[in-house]
Amino acid sequence: MVVAASSNMLTGPEKAVVFILSLEEKLAGPIVAELTEEELKKLRLVAATMREVKSDALDMTYRDFVERSSKAVAVPRGGLPYLRRLTVRALGEERARNVFEEGVSSPLSRLEAAEPDTIASLLSKEPPQLAAAVLARLEPTAASLVLGAMPAERQALVMTRVTKLTELPAGTLEEVASALAAELPSGEGVTTLSVDGMARAAAILNAAPKEIAVGVLSTIELEQPDLSRDLRLAMFTFGDLIRLDSKSMRTLLREIPTDKLTLALKGAADDVMASVFAGLSSRAAEVIRDELELLSNPRKADVDAARTEVIETALRLEAEGVLDLGRG
Repeated sequence: MVVAASSNMLTGPEKAVVFILSLEEKLAGPIVAELTEEELKKLRLVAATMREVKSDALDMTYRDFVERSSKAVAVPRGGLPYLRRLTVRALGEERARNVFEEGVSSPLSRLEAAEPDTIASLLSKEPPQLAAAVLARLEPTAASLVLGAMPAERQALVMTRVTKLTELPAGTLEEVASALAAELPSGEGVTTLSVDGMARAAAILNAAPKEIAVGVLSTIELEQPDLSRDLRLAMFTFGDLIRLDSKSMRTLLREIPTDKLTLALKGAADDVMASVFAGLSSRAAEVIRDELELLSNPRKADVDAARTEVIETALRLEAEGVLDLGRG
């Protein structure tokens, strides 16, 4: 994956991609319409390997294009899918398909398409931190298959590292990708990619078979109980309550004090609110609606604490075999 630190490191096509992907669709569309199919194919090749650029690189690119400063945007808008939408709008679906469906895949796509055993075998020779970095950049389902192909004693070790990630070494990731696909572009420099390690670890474990997720969490809990708790909470959030059926919701709500439930619902999404009310009697739902109207401007910390209490109760009931959280 190509991630540039400054405009000086960008080629002409890379500058074009950065510039186009930073524009609104109505502004970028006419620009794309002026490009030939061959030019768009060049941009596609670049867009397939770029996920983020440093803000100063985009700022300098703007100056190259419009000869004036512009507010920097750290992440190109939408990447490859966005460029494809612009091309469809400008050229039509058939011509856009000729441009984008020519069998060229990004480095990440090649990793995800490789056999999980192959990737796991390769990563077994690397430090856990590097293995964690690779898993964090794969789609959760693909990453879970690689995780499942690793020895059990290494799974928890790697997932622990994933939870602690905040940035990834782009050049190192390209070197690992090159071991699986010799034609991947080589990377240079010390640029980094932002990543929410806890969220990625939660997504990977949610995509993994239940026995693997349980085994990883149990192993982590033995040495780092606080981390295990945080990871469990990341795997099932307040918004995930919509996955509960009415029976499971009733089981959960019997364990939650009304004042805590009311506080947790303050500002909740409509679908979450509807799911919760579906598990209440009409009288109880009316009481909570009235209390919500009277509850004005609670502290965010208090709302978050109440939601955490609801989720911790749900996780406890699931562990006891009383509740099905709808995680498959």
